[in-house]
Order: sequence, then C-alpha cells, then structure tokens
Amino acid sequence: MTFEDLQLDSKILQAIEECGHSIPTPVQEQAIPKALTGRDLIASAQTGTGKTAAFVLPALQRLCEQGPDREPGLRILVVTPTRELAVQITQVARAYGQHLDIHSVAIYGGMPMGDQVRALAQLPDMIIGTPGRLIDHIWRGRIGLAKVEMLVFDEADRMLDMGFIDDVEFISDTVPEECQRLLFAATMNEETTRLAEKFLKNPDRVEVAPGVITHEKIEQRLYMTSNLEHKHRLLSAFCSDPDVTRAIIFAGTKRDAEKLARALNAQGHPAAPLHADMTQAARNNTIKNMRQGKIRLLVATDVAARGIDITGISHVVNFDLPRSPEDYVNRIGRTGRAGEAGIAISFASRADLPYLARIERYLGAKIPVQSDADVPAESPAAQKQKSEKRDEQKTSSRRGRSRSRGRRSRGGGAQAPAAAETIEATTVATAGDEALLAAPETAEATLELASVPVTEASIADAAPTEPFEAAEAPEAAQPTKSKSSRKRRSRGKKAQPEAPAEVILNIFGMPRYYRPQGAPKKAPSSD
Repeated sequence: MTFEDLQLDSKILQAIEECGHSIPTPVQEQAIPKALTGRDLIASAQTGTGKTAAFVLPALQRLCEQGPDREPGLRILVVTPTRELAVQITQVARAYGQHLDIHSVAIYGGMPMGDQVRALAQLPDMIIGTPGRLIDHIWRGRIGLAKVEMLVFDEADRMLDMGFIDDVEFISDTVPEECQRLLFAATMNEETTRLAEKFLKNPDRVEVAPGVITHEKIEQRLYMTSNLEHKHRLLSAFCSDPDVTRAIIFAGTKRDAEKLARALNAQGHPAAPLHADMTQAARNNTIKNMRQGKIRLLVATDVAARGIDITGISHVVNFDLPRSPEDYVNRIGRTGRAGEAGIAISFASRADLPYLARIERYLGAKIPVQSDADVPAESPAAQKQKSEKRDEQKTSSRRGRSRSRGRRSRGGGAQAPAAAETIEATTVATAGDEALLAAPETAEATLELASVPVTEASIADAAPTEPFEAAEAPEAAQPTKSKSSRKRRSRGKKAQPEAPAEVILNIFGMPRYYRPQGAPKKAPSSD
C-alpha cells in the first residue's frame, strides 16, 4: 500500500513526497483509514513507528475538505505531555500541510506568554499543546473549544504517568459531544484502557505487533556494575568507541544529568544536558546542536524519553535504570527508529535488581548480560589506595592487640601480691580469736555473751571508756608498683571522707578492739 491508496488530498500527497516518504508504516496504514471515517479510535504501537503522522494526516485531510472558505477558529486540538513532543508534532503538521492554507501553533510552558497570546489572536486552525498551558489559556478565554471537531491525546499513557489525568478529563468534558476523539499510546496499560473507555464512544482499535513491546531491530545489552565508579568507567569506554556516532544517555535526576555532562566534556566527549529545569530556549538550542552534530552525546532525564525525534541515534545508554518498565521502553525507543538498527545499553547494580526484574517481566524476556572484563570496577590508583588502607588497618590492629596483652601482663603481676597480702592480713586478724578460744574461762564468758542479743546499746556498754591503741601487727611486704601504674591509679581516685569510729567484733559478737576515728586500720596483736 502507498499513500495514494489512503485517499488523501493531492496537496498532502505532494508534501509527503517532498518529505521523502512513499510507503506508510503499519500503524499509519491501519489507523489513517479508520480515522478518516470520523469514528473514535484507539491506536497503540511501538515507539518510533510513525504514530504522529497517523493522526496528523487525517487532521489535515479534515481541514482540507472544508475548503478555504471555512470559518476561522480552532478545529483540531492535540494534547501531548511534553514540550519537545509539542514542537515535533507542530513541525510535522507544518511540513505535511505546507501547500495548504492551514495555520497551526504550539502552546506549552516555558515560553513567553505574550508570544502565545499574539499567536492565539490569529485564530489558528490547529493547536498542539501541553495540558497545563492549554488549560491556562482556556480559563483566560483565549482558547475556545466550542468548534473543535477532532481531539487527539498523543502519548496518553505518558500523560497519565505524569499526573495529567484531571487536565485530560477537563479538556475532554469541555469539547463538544460530537467531537471525534483519537487516543494514541506506546503501551496500553490498565489506566490507559480505563481512560479510553470513559471518554471514547465505541472506538475502533489499532494494535500493531501485539505482545511485542520493543522493536526487533533494537539490540539490548545489560552490564552489571559494582559501584558508581564502575558505571563511569564503563560509560567512558563506550563513549570512546568510534561506533557510537550519536547517543542519548539517560540519568535518574536533573543534577546527575548536569554532573554527567560535565564529566564527559572533561574527558573530551562533546556532551550537553537536557532536563526540565532548563529554559525552553536552552532546550531547543541543545536539540538543535544535537541534530547539527555539534554535540555527540545528549545526557537527558525522562523528559526527553518522548518527543525527541533525532535521526541517526546509534546508541541509548541507561546510566540509571528507570523505575517503570514503560519508561524503559520509551527510552530505548529513541534508537532504532524508522526501521533502522540500534543498540540499547543498560547499567544495573545490586540495588537495581528489583527494577530489572520488573522490566524483564514486562518485556517477557531476559536482557542478555554482557561481560565487562576489559573494564575493571576500579582504577589501578583506587585499587592501590584500597590495598594500602587495608595494610594500615591490619598494622593498627596488631599494635592494638600487642598493647592489650602488655597491659594484661603488667596488671596480673600487680594483682598477685595483693591477693597474698589479703590472705596474710586475714590470718593475723583471726589470731586473737583463736587465743580467746584457747582459754576456758574466756570461752565460758564468750558463750554467755553470745547468748545475749547484740544491740547498739550493748556494744556501747561493752566498749572501753578510754580508747586504747592496738598492738601493731607486722606489715606485710608491699608489692612494688611501677610509676605508670601508680599514676594511673592515683589519677582516677578521689579524696575520701574520714571514716567514723567503729567497734570490731569477733566471730562470737564480742568487741575485739576499738578503733577511734582517724586511727589506721591495723590488726590487733595475738598476745
């Protein structure tokens, strides 16, 4: 089938031929005839299969049939999730409608409001815009939807993922009831299906290559990485490959995209970032430089996963693995477009394994794991630094163990004499008790006293009226202590308050001797 068989206007066919197209893609071949009937339509096809022309050509044909005498005003409204996609669709509409008297404009955020107000004042026939900016102009009364004849939701699944469901419902409820609605998506998930059932009436369906998620000409490769440095080393090796003529590298965050672009430029690889925080002028300039070949590597976030139609993308690199399978499909769809071959490379660490399993389950196949033996996980300098650090830790550990053994050996020699001293002092202290037991009279008196309960009053009565000095027992030999040991012990001690006077009793409860306050603790003599 050719485009002439689709019953399009001769001026449209002339523009298609000038653009270099002659044979429609499968989605165009199936969707265009059904869209020309005026019925609602749901179309799903892989990324890069020509879905844009599948709804732009029927829209131009509808406007062409009305003739130049049609009443000015909005007739075709196309809603798309990203600015880049809005610009791309506008360029396609102007290219295919270059021989028609049709005025189309793009409305999206990030551009001066004054320029858009002046463009809307010219009453365009076709508006392509993002949901937020469209609703802003609708509320301000600059866009009227009363005469809209065709409403197109392009990349509907992406719009739902980005949280535009309320905006989509508002626009769909505002257009006339008899308006034709077309819904195009790369993947038909449950949310997209529910949206189609809610806003489309008995729609026709077009599904190209059902069950095949990715393009068969896209070669997918997976590299397992151990750390962030390993990822950077792998990426540097790929960028140095002369086969990588033009590549898009996807990062997880805007900050990572900026850092990665700076690192690649420092290595001598022409690269530029692309993310949502950039102004629209800067984003347009980056894409223009990419198309003109001024930069070879485009480091982008998921904002660029849809809407970038740059020919000659040889490689797509997922530096950070996406969190959803749909984003993975949209990313790798930037290569292998229009029947060309492409290579999609993904890096995955251990933390990415759950996301990898979800992607492979969605694809219905395992991504082949490649060997990276030529690219070590760490540089030689980093490996040498790690080895030196391990050696230093081992040396420090040995020193710590030797110090602890030395302290234990010094502490054990000081404790042994102290134990002997305690035993000797106990022996001397009990000598007086043995002497009392040896004398019968003393023993009888001791037994009598032992039968009387001992109280504080009895102890006070039994105590001598005058304090006496107990005979000094021979002092046990004190163990010699090192200066460092004495310093450590004296440093931790605090000044103790003086102990009060106390009475020392023997084993039978009798007062053995009396020590006045402040007197040293000495054992009594056995005489």
